[in-house]
Amino acid sequence: MSDQLYQERIVALAKAKIGAGKLAAPTKSVRRDNPLCGDRVTVDVTLDEHGKIKEIAHQVRGCLLCQASASALASVAVGRDAAGVAVLRHDAERALGRESGEAHEPFSAFEPVREHKSRQECVLLPFEALKDALS
Repeated sequence: MSDQLYQERIVALAKAKIGAGKLAAPTKSVRRDNPLCGDRVTVDVTLDEHGKIKEIAHQVRGCLLCQASASALASVAVGRDAAGVAVLRHDAERALGRESGEAHEPFSAFEPVREHKSRQECVLLPFEALKDALS
């Protein structure tokens, strides 16, 4: 399973660690846990006066899929508000086969996870944390 699941693009996203770390003075910081697998994500955001993301950082204690998802999300989240982040989540859901349509970069990298339903929540955990941070 791991050879099929952890393809080169997913590994590259995890290694890129885009947004990894903490913000010095975030507007909001949220931690989400996945009790089924033990993954933990903390997302820090700095928001502008319109509720758009100015800065984002994340700390992931979890599997490669969760790390890759947080990195992918951080790579495209700046400048978006809650509605914009919801659009990104729909794209991730398409990659996972939960919604119809074609997924776009960077989330199309997660298409191999379609066949591993138990691992899909690992991909979506960073989205949950960011959604909470924007609410």
